[in-house]
Amino acid sequence: MKPYTVFAAAILASAGLAVQAMPSSQAPVVKGEVLEVRDVPTYTYLRLKTKEGEIWAAVPTASVKKGAQVTLENPTVMENFESKSLNRKFDRIVFASLADPNAKTAPGALAPHRASPAPAAPVAKIAKATGPGAKTVAEVVAGQAALKDKPVTIRGQVVKYNPGILGKNWVHLQDGSGSAASGTHDILLTTTDSTAVGDVVNVSGTVRTNVDLGSGYAYAVLVEDARIRK
Repeated sequence: MKPYTVFAAAILASAGLAVQAMPSSQAPVVKGEVLEVRDVPTYTYLRLKTKEGEIWAAVPTASVKKGAQVTLENPTVMENFESKSLNRKFDRIVFASLADPNAKTAPGALAPHRASPAPAAPVAKIAKATGPGAKTVAEVVAGQAALKDKPVTIRGQVVKYNPGILGKNWVHLQDGSGSAASGTHDILLTTTDSTAVGDVVNVSGTVRTNVDLGSGYAYAVLVEDARIRK
């Protein structure tokens, strides 16, 4: 098994959930019968009956019916997770991608459990922000060591938006600087402000490096507690 597969399996095992054995090229999966469906913006929450008992899971928005048999891929267990959309706190919940062939995932839906890389389509060059701490995306990513714990302001385009994860909204920003090959073209932000893919915004926040939130949430650099202005 690959390292990620071993890691994911270990998380699930520690939570008392068995996973189906898969080829070494694939991650483990969880299977169960849908007992309850709760839809909120971006996500679909599922109460599942598995061989090990009932669990709650969250997947990208999908059309799922009660009684359906579903398979969840790339599962990650999170504890003490609060869903503001449902106004509920889960002692334990599985975040995953839906693999069931009878449940059609909405186009463009985003997996909530992991902040994935931003789309590869290039963003046209955007004028750099002005004022103290103004930086391009590439300057922040490449200069992260020197900028650690310092405030920065970046102007760029929102290319990915994942709301309501761990109490924050997660935003990928690009401004046409840097390169995809070196990974300097994209920066991740956490914020309580709302935005949308395609928005060109000014963001101000604090640079954090080597951030490890556990359960697979680990980042070399991100801009934390960002404020967004259009």
